[in-house]
Amino acid sequence: MNTAATATASQTGESPLLEIDNLRIAFATPQGRTQAVRGVRLRMGRERLAVVGESGSGKSITFLALLGLLPDSATVSADRMRFDGQDLLGLGARAQRALRGRRIGIVVQDPRQGFDPQMSIGQQLAEMLRLHGKAPRQGVHRRVRELLADMHIREPGRVADLYPHQVSGGMAQRAMLAMMLSAEPDLLIADEATSALDAVARHHMLALIDEQVRLRGMGLILISHDLDLVAGHADRVIVMYAGRVLEELPAAGMALAATHPYTRGLMACRPALQRLGAALPVLDRDPAWLH
Repeated sequence: MNTAATATASQTGESPLLEIDNLRIAFATPQGRTQAVRGVRLRMGRERLAVVGESGSGKSITFLALLGLLPDSATVSADRMRFDGQDLLGLGARAQRALRGRRIGIVVQDPRQGFDPQMSIGQQLAEMLRLHGKAPRQGVHRRVRELLADMHIREPGRVADLYPHQVSGGMAQRAMLAMMLSAEPDLLIADEATSALDAVARHHMLALIDEQVRLRGMGLILISHDLDLVAGHADRVIVMYAGRVLEELPAAGMALAATHPYTRGLMACRPALQRLGAALPVLDRDPAWLH
């Protein structure tokens, strides 16, 4: 693995927003402990970092560990895990709750998992604003409409009165993004946030995330299995396999910069319009990638 992640923060003279050294995550199973993340190391500043790999490669649980959202069956250890200089190792439940939402926001694949079906979208946004003290009592409802309008939602007042089941998947995802940004976090984690959307809505959502990250000066972690998708919406790309980081690449020119056979294999497996109907190549895995 190269040192591009470390260089990014040091070259700008800024302290890293996120530092992880030798992160290991294991889960208790009937067959014994299973290592799910093995020695992950990364540094990032206020940039757009994409994390790609197949399902089960350890992408999501790496960052759920950062938020303290893993189940009790998980054991987490690291030489260092810091966010904006704050040591996250051994952080208590109250401090973790303060970190989530206020400093780090997360948007997942199905936005309805994060909404209370018994409350309107506007009520839930208002609750988030009150919780984090981001709007005066008299100005909460105005701020809710402003946040929805920032997500390019037409008729934000009408949408605020709707319940999560009354809006489309794309609209629900925009509303969830508005809620996660309402506390003005320093880092946004988008975990397969566009996987459930159609191709047009997917690109619109990523363009919206790009816009908000740039306007707010945040860092972004974009977790995806889609190499084509992240190429235009990230500054750097980390490739994970079986709980390890195999390679780091610049997003621009990623295909030319990739050297690891796993990364090149993933690229070769992508469907191509000129090969419609043809069988896709099968990735030839090397057991050495596990070590």
